[in-house]
Amino acid sequence: MDVTVIIATRNRSALLAKTLRSVLGQRGVDFEVIVVDEASTDDTAALLAALDDPRLRIIRHAEALGLSAARNHGASEASGDWLAFIDDDDLWAPDKLARQLRAAEDARRDWVYTGAVNIEADRIVHSRPPLPPDETVAMLPRYNAIPGGASNVAWRRTTWDVVGPFDTRFRGGEDWDMSIRLAKRSPPAWVCSPLVAKRVHSTNMFLDVGEIVRSTKLIEASHGTQADWGRLHLWFAERYLRAGRRGEAVGQLVKAAAKGQLTGAVFTFGDMLRRRFGLVTTPDIHSTFAEDPWSATAAAWMRELPDCLR
Repeated sequence: MDVTVIIATRNRSALLAKTLRSVLGQRGVDFEVIVVDEASTDDTAALLAALDDPRLRIIRHAEALGLSAARNHGASEASGDWLAFIDDDDLWAPDKLARQLRAAEDARRDWVYTGAVNIEADRIVHSRPPLPPDETVAMLPRYNAIPGGASNVAWRRTTWDVVGPFDTRFRGGEDWDMSIRLAKRSPPAWVCSPLVAKRVHSTNMFLDVGEIVRSTKLIEASHGTQADWGRLHLWFAERYLRAGRRGEAVGQLVKAAAKGQLTGAVFTFGDMLRRRFGLVTTPDIHSTFAEDPWSATAAAWMRELPDCLR
């Protein structure tokens, strides 16, 4: 078997349904999907029971053990030569896995990443190509330079046996920690195309600023590095802005400027003003037009998703 896909989930049945459509619609690879249900109390169990697909296996925890532990449990049951994780609220292009495995084999690399976009409802709200592999490896000790987090990366099972598992001390940031560990072992391959979509919504884990700060300090202590706090404060400001918390966004922009991100802070503040007065539009994934080729590529495969699973 080529790939084992692992999805940890808890009480997100509506989001999980579309994520599963994007995963079970993968083309050109032999794969299985392991869903680790973290003691969900909604209709997740019923949703999974209704899916009659021999590629799908379900592990249910009687109590929630945390994201890292759930992923690790799924990996311990895997049969595939490669492992790929996806959060229960993210989406994959239908050829995501096939293109990643081909790129890794061509480059003779043991792990591989691709590009991503962020979407909110049906609109692309962040769209930017990733750094190439050498720059990504150089930047990882400073910030999480791989877009899409754990939903992006795939790696050989033999590499997981050496580098894994996920560190259960993290409650956010475990994907960044894992990428640093992978990069210390060997350089990655990449596919420079937006094959992952991260859905921005009110229950995203990355909206917990306090936990992200704690995790970043843990990264610094674990790897003897100094994080780019200016970039982090800028990222916080953008998240607060998406949540409509403009006062907190401004406070983070001030901190970002003080930590060396003056240009980014000015740009984000300008974006905040444009949004305030309704001067910003974002590309709709259902439209045939997007503002740039990168967004257009992502929008094209996302329009396929409703039809990729019957």
